[in-house]
Amino acid sequence: MSLYAFSGAIELGLVYGLMALGVYITFRVLDFPDLTVDGSLTLGAAVTAVCITKGLNPFLALVPAMAAGFLAGTVTGFLTTKLRILHLLSSILTMTALYSVNIRVMGGRPNIALLGRPTVFDPIRALDVSPYLVSNILFLALVAAVVAALVWLIRTEYGQALLATGANPKMITSLGVNTHFTVITGVGISNALVALSGGLIAQNQGTADVGMGVGTIVAGLASIVVGETIFNSRRITTIVISVVLGSVIYRLAIAAALSFRVAGHSFEASDLKLLTTVLVVASLVLPRVRKSLRARSGAAARNGRP
Repeated sequence: MSLYAFSGAIELGLVYGLMALGVYITFRVLDFPDLTVDGSLTLGAAVTAVCITKGLNPFLALVPAMAAGFLAGTVTGFLTTKLRILHLLSSILTMTALYSVNIRVMGGRPNIALLGRPTVFDPIRALDVSPYLVSNILFLALVAAVVAALVWLIRTEYGQALLATGANPKMITSLGVNTHFTVITGVGISNALVALSGGLIAQNQGTADVGMGVGTIVAGLASIVVGETIFNSRRITTIVISVVLGSVIYRLAIAAALSFRVAGHSFEASDLKLLTTVLVVASLVLPRVRKSLRARSGAAARNGRP
């Protein structure tokens, strides 16, 4: 793997780590399978691109992007809690509607170019930093801030209500907590983080495209599964950090696989979905295999066999 590929994998791992943190909130904290993220990532990119082309500061452009993502998430939460539509179907409906919304946001176009426009990376480039490190420095700083904020949020009374809503909604309802509110706002916060990731990706790639969110949920789940498999912990700080590290490891694994050659043949970019599937399956199966081997080893030891 070349230095350029390695740096690019770290870069993607960090920026998509923000998206993975959003997916973590719904899938692990709220136990809410949310496919809205495939649309809200593009929504964040589209809103950011439009705001920048209108002359808004690229950092400030991320604020309305997050607000739009939050609104998209609350729609999914509202459909589930108030209209009593199955959560998976609610997220699919919102994701489908967002395709049209995103094109509307971009003025009826499928993409918006940001080449030559100001971006959040300009202040770091002005410091004469190596081009390989510009994006990584900014993404690392933002990820650290979001991780700290998320850990703080989960430790608050509201955060504990989120955890309880996902673990035992009947119990927490009996204690007077409005689970409808926690679900709606929790899914909203999740998609706000995904939209933030989308806004940063658009500025990094120099374009916002209506199809850029396809497969987002799979990448997010892969990051979570890989992180949990490698960094098995019950401490909330470690868990949140492991999600981001899982995203980085996932991107490094993909980059390594794409550069791997067997009998003169190598993987193509079109094989990314296949590689992701194999990686997720392996991450899900390996802990069970490891647990089974430990159980057999323990049983053999108790029976006095070598």
